[in-house]
Amino acid sequence: MKTAYAPFVDNLNNHPSFDVTESAHLACIRQFVKANSDVFWQRTTAQGHVTGSAFVVNAAGTHTLLLHHAKLNRWVQPGGHLDAADASPAHGALREATEETGILLLSLHSQSLFDVDVHAIPARNKNGMNEAAHLHYDARYLVIADENKVQISDESLGFRWVLLRELAEGANESGLVRMAKKMLLAP
Repeated sequence: MKTAYAPFVDNLNNHPSFDVTESAHLACIRQFVKANSDVFWQRTTAQGHVTGSAFVVNAAGTHTLLLHHAKLNRWVQPGGHLDAADASPAHGALREATEETGILLLSLHSQSLFDVDVHAIPARNKNGMNEAAHLHYDARYLVIADENKVQISDESLGFRWVLLRELAEGANESGLVRMAKKMLLAP
C-alpha cells in the first residue's frame, strides 16, 4: 500500500468539498495522512487509520445499497479496513464492497474520491483483545452495481436498496445524506 501514498495525497488535494462539514473532514484526513505517511492505512496506528468505503448505486443511478452493520447497529455503506495487498484505498473500497455485498458485478466509477468522512469508532473487546476507541478517516468512492443480487456477509444483519431522493431527505447519518445529494446533483 505504501506505493499508493503519493496518488492518494494527490486525490485528497484535488477533491472538492461539497459542504463545510466535508471540508473539515478533508482537512483532518490530509493532516493525518501527512503525519502518518508510512502507516496511514494500518489498523495498528493508534489514533486511527484510513478506511475505504463504497457508495454503491444501481446502474440506473436511482438507488444506493445500505447494510445494517452488526457491530455498530447502524445502516451504512459497504466498506472497511484496507489490506496490504490493496493497490490503493479505491481498490480496498471495491474489495470491501464485493466481500460485504456478494455482488460480483461492481465497478469503480472513478479512482477519484467521491466523499470523505471522519468518524469515531468506539472501544470494544474483540476476541478477548481490547480495541481502543479510534478514528476512521474514510475515503469514499462511487461504485456502480451492474446487478442487484445481494448476498451479505456475516458483518451485516441486513441490506436494503434505498431511493436516493428518500435518503437525501430523511437519513439521520449526515454523510449518507451528503453522498445522496451529490448523486442527485451530478450531471
